[in-house]
Amino acid sequence: MKPMQADDVGAPFVLTSEQSSLPAKVSRATWAGLLIALFAMVVIRQAFVFFVPEITFNSAILKEALIWLNAVALILIIRRGEHLPSRSIGLGTARLWKSILWGFVLAVVSAVAVGALAYVTGYGHGPGSAAFEKLPLWLITLIVLRAGVVEELFYRGYAIERLRMIGLGRFWSVAIPLVIFSFGHWSGGAANILIAFAAGLILTCFYLWRRDLVANMIGHGLVDFVANVLPALFS
Repeated sequence: MKPMQADDVGAPFVLTSEQSSLPAKVSRATWAGLLIALFAMVVIRQAFVFFVPEITFNSAILKEALIWLNAVALILIIRRGEHLPSRSIGLGTARLWKSILWGFVLAVVSAVAVGALAYVTGYGHGPGSAAFEKLPLWLITLIVLRAGVVEELFYRGYAIERLRMIGLGRFWSVAIPLVIFSFGHWSGGAANILIAFAAGLILTCFYLWRRDLVANMIGHGLVDFVANVLPALFS
């Protein structure tokens, strides 16, 4: 597939209707990228649940390292394998100050929705929460910030764009990553899946509207920070 470029420097990268509807000659790099974006975190989480059921400091470090390695691999696939710009996944499509502003707005909206669902469902914490809370606060902070960056890179920026590129329609390009993202939180029970679905839906709708992945990362990271780090700081 011929690399697609923006029309001019600084302009948002946008797939044309013809490009987004042609599944022919999809590169192996794109298929590899989709496997990483959609399933890498699910496989890593499941492997640790099976082999290391209780979270420890060493297992948390190893898990984070594996997730970051997959994120780096995905970036290399985009740049070296697909030869596409960062704008092809929603990076660099807006000025930084706008991304920060929208990120805070997105965090507030997401926090209200997540908080309301947590109250209605009586959701507290998943089975591994007690062990997670015993980790050093600096590590918990890095984990929640990683979640904001990598999960948005995988499930919003890359998955949505590339599923459209291989020929799936708008609905399936959005639905598939959202469902996988939601059920990836199965360890917290049905309530956590519902909450993840609601948060993911808000993040997805915002990405489709603004196509600003940096704002998505900021909003996602702030919500997780408020939920997991601030209570420990003030306890």
